Amino acid sequence: MTAPLDVDSSALTSTPEAVLQGEKASAIEGRSLGQIAWMRLKRDKVALGGAVVIVLLIAMALLAPVLVKLFGHPPNEFHDQLLDPTFLTPKGKLGGISSNYLLGVEPTNGRDVFSRIVYGARISLLTAFLATIVSVGIGTVLGVTAGYFGGWIDSVIARTMDILLAFPLLLFAISLGAVLQSGNGLFGLTGTSLSVAVLVFIIGFFNWPYIGRIVRGQTLSLREKEFVDAARSLGATNAHILFKQLLPNLIAPVLVYSTLIIPSNILFEAALSFLGVGVKVPTPSWGSMLSDAVPTYSIDPTFMIVPGAALFITVLAFNLLGDGLRDALDPKAGR
Repeated sequence: MTAPLDVDSSALTSTPEAVLQGEKASAIEGRSLGQIAWMRLKRDKVALGGAVVIVLLIAMALLAPVLVKLFGHPPNEFHDQLLDPTFLTPKGKLGGISSNYLLGVEPTNGRDVFSRIVYGARISLLTAFLATIVSVGIGTVLGVTAGYFGGWIDSVIARTMDILLAFPLLLFAISLGAVLQSGNGLFGLTGTSLSVAVLVFIIGFFNWPYIGRIVRGQTLSLREKEFVDAARSLGATNAHILFKQLLPNLIAPVLVYSTLIIPSNILFEAALSFLGVGVKVPTPSWGSMLSDAVPTYSIDPTFMIVPGAALFITVLAFNLLGDGLRDALDPKAGR
């Protein structure tokens, strides 16, 4: 029995209820890869929780002046009256936490920890995001170029990656950071701007080989696919194949790796600041706060716990989101 037709000769839905009610058949719409990935990501509550924490951290960094004005004190303002004159440790329990000082005060100088944590988020997130953009940009361009063209171009880029990966990055970053920040300025940058620029250069430039290898491997696989052969047969140029055919298919692994490299960059910036070659004092930084807490952690560990917890929560949130994106964008994930 054929499906009944309406006045426009369009088939009605085959369900009995639809036939009785005279409803038209609704068109079946396919889902795009982005919609499928979003549906998978929405089911991952842990990844969404990480995303919410990241959004809150970004909002905290952007609204730092407002938050400090409402709930804290200027980050470089000393409060000696809140310290024990003998040991120079905060009066009261838990590092001097009170309604006026939500996270207590620093030993030795009495600066507001809450304000320095809020402003420190700016340095950590800004450095990590900019360094990730640099490393992902360089790694993606050179990786797809090496994988697509092959030959001597691939050999040169691959050997360059091997050389950079062989560098003792931490030692090199310490020496380079100390040299570049020892002068009065560089390229018109001074103070915090110079420190952030140096950190972005060191972290971003020397980390691009990691993503470059991933993109190169993916490109080696994609260049043999039928859609690339079809583009060549239609007379497409190399630029068209690179930017219109290959790069769109590399967005998923690049996006996933970017969310996973950001927490590594945050930890690397904190490590350099902890060692004294990060942002210059008195600019707040979570790494420098941990360094300042070393002499007093045995007496009052609160000052070390607070910036350590900030680093832990931030890195964990990015890792959870990165794992969720990887599962959502992987078509072979068993979800």
